[in-house]
Amino acid sequence: MSQAEKHEISTANAKERKFPMEFTRNIGIAAHIDAGKTTTTERILYYTGVVHKIGEVHDGNAVTDWMEQERERGITIQSAAISCTWTNASGPYADITHQVNIIDTPGHVDFTAEVERSLRVLDGAVAVFCAVAGVQPQSETVWRQADKYNVPRIAFINKMDRTGADFAGAVSDMREKLGANAHPLYLPIGAEENFKGLIDLVVMKAYLYDETDPLGVKYDIVDIPEEYKADAEAHREALLEAVSDYDDVIAEKFLGGEDIGENELKQAIRKATISLEFVGVVPGSAFKNKGVQRLLDAVINYLPAPTDVPPVKGQNDEAEAIEFTPKDEGGTAALAFKLMTDPYVGKLVFIRVYTGTLRKGDTLWNPRTRRKERVSRLMIMKSNAREDVDVVYAGDICAVIGVKGVVTGDTLCSEDFNVALEPPSFPEPVISMSVEPKTKADQEKMSLGLQRLAEEDPTFRVTTDEETGQTIIAGMGELHLEIIRDRLFREFKVEADSGKPQIAYRETIRGSADAEGKFVRQSGGKGQYGHAVIKIEPQEMGKGVEVVSEIVGGAIPKEFIKPTIDGILEAANNGTVAGYPVIDFKVRIVDGSFHEVDSSEMAFKMAGIFAFRDGMKKAQPILLEPIMKVEVTTPEESQGDVMGDLNRRRGKIQSIGSKGNVCLINAEVPLETMFGYSTDVRSLSKGRASYSMEPSHFEQVPANNLAEIVASASRAPART
Repeated sequence: MSQAEKHEISTANAKERKFPMEFTRNIGIAAHIDAGKTTTTERILYYTGVVHKIGEVHDGNAVTDWMEQERERGITIQSAAISCTWTNASGPYADITHQVNIIDTPGHVDFTAEVERSLRVLDGAVAVFCAVAGVQPQSETVWRQADKYNVPRIAFINKMDRTGADFAGAVSDMREKLGANAHPLYLPIGAEENFKGLIDLVVMKAYLYDETDPLGVKYDIVDIPEEYKADAEAHREALLEAVSDYDDVIAEKFLGGEDIGENELKQAIRKATISLEFVGVVPGSAFKNKGVQRLLDAVINYLPAPTDVPPVKGQNDEAEAIEFTPKDEGGTAALAFKLMTDPYVGKLVFIRVYTGTLRKGDTLWNPRTRRKERVSRLMIMKSNAREDVDVVYAGDICAVIGVKGVVTGDTLCSEDFNVALEPPSFPEPVISMSVEPKTKADQEKMSLGLQRLAEEDPTFRVTTDEETGQTIIAGMGELHLEIIRDRLFREFKVEADSGKPQIAYRETIRGSADAEGKFVRQSGGKGQYGHAVIKIEPQEMGKGVEVVSEIVGGAIPKEFIKPTIDGILEAANNGTVAGYPVIDFKVRIVDGSFHEVDSSEMAFKMAGIFAFRDGMKKAQPILLEPIMKVEVTTPEESQGDVMGDLNRRRGKIQSIGSKGNVCLINAEVPLETMFGYSTDVRSLSKGRASYSMEPSHFEQVPANNLAEIVASASRAPART
């Protein structure tokens, strides 16, 4: 692309825009906990000029970790959006300044919803891997989430300065565990304490960092050192071969032994990356300030602009599928993907504008609530800092103030361009506990605080137990609920006691059954009559709940079908084994009867409830418990103790491997036995072991544990 062509694109699309869509990148930084996402983001902000002093996670002054809880724990809890600019030095986009909107996401599985909603609105992602640990369990989860939303990605193998760093091993891990077609775009020069630069496999030059410059700004571009030439040639050959599968011109030149120019190779890599068939890999050390500039080059060169991704899909009022491409003209459509309570400006709604132009003061339509919402302020976010703007365009990520009845996943659009975009999906909570305010004054503040926190976090649920009147909070793990309680105390000044965490058990059925429910009341005047006959049967695990009407001949009038279904679904909230929600079943309403005068919606709803309870008892009901996928990294001398402890927790060892001088144990363990595990595993290994845990699936509770769980459920119900 010539400078004249670039200028033509820029001026044709610019209008009022500072950065045309072609020169915008919306990316996320995602990975396993402690792989170095936030440190990488900090270095990006430094090299792009957003900050003038490098912040460190361990010092508690990282820009994107702005919550007190994040700074105290040294982890990311909330995804943080921030914008910066980068000018490429070479390639098809040489000398063009791009706007890069970055979302730094959490790595801890308890906050996986933050990753889910971020990936839903991003065009590309940088997956960060530790050069020592390679692909870790949460890396796999993040990778699957990116696959789900068809997000092209590049990989950054971080921590090349660490003892045990193995670049080739990490790339091999990506291919084996993730099934990724991963190929290095750069090779590291040295490793561990000898890591001093990168070899660019596209232009076949080396970047050697000046060791006297701790900030990593100074480096020399030199010929590839002699001892690395053979390895570089072999990897370039493999890169060309991989890319030629997706570009006929490259394939022809590669097979013919012709020279391939820098720009055409970069365009081919870009094309392969955007097709989701190729993952370029960049080595580096964010902490030691090496390789981050090359990562930024790769973001610009290979990750898509909003104009490069497939058309956006949605539905109109008639539930018909529609598609559109992003442009500044015409109707506006944006997706609300995150809510946040700001102490200074109130409720912030983060949106991704997919098409159209949005100005301060505009009125938008919410198809879910069928209400108009006025945008009083528009802001470009810089982590927890804000910059007011008057207008945002297609492809932009920003925050709006003034919209009230909006929840995560809502579409905001022009009234004459009525479209509902697909919202992100979120996992169900697996753990719950009761919270009680210490004083009456705290009760109102707690209700308000919990309501606000539930609005912000789709995986956090608040319910009231009807039997005890207790407030029950449910979330993704112990840390998740601990952070919620901490935020209640700090942000909403609520003093509250919490009960012991409870497990979100589920119930299902193993057999089929015929059942009926009849509700008859006669009290002198108009009575109540409802009668439904159903067949209940199990469904595959994960298929969900299905209730269908097979009524023919008017045995139940049409207007009473929906109340009957509502009754069945309401009854399914409380199973017959221990009162937990019932999942994965199908109910067919096959017959019934009605009374011309006495039948009512309420009577048929009660008939549905009675029929379901009757059928559930006959259909071999069972109790299910959440099973966690656990990976423990431990020194070899502690391996036996750790495995013995997992077996005592009813764990099933899935695999045992080794990496360097540590042992990796993969197991599936019931969540009920994992409370307080972090303390136990440390004591078993003299503080040297670590573990990660994420939800896997539900399994039937063993018979010898059932009585205890049913008894505890009756004492302290915690149903979600």
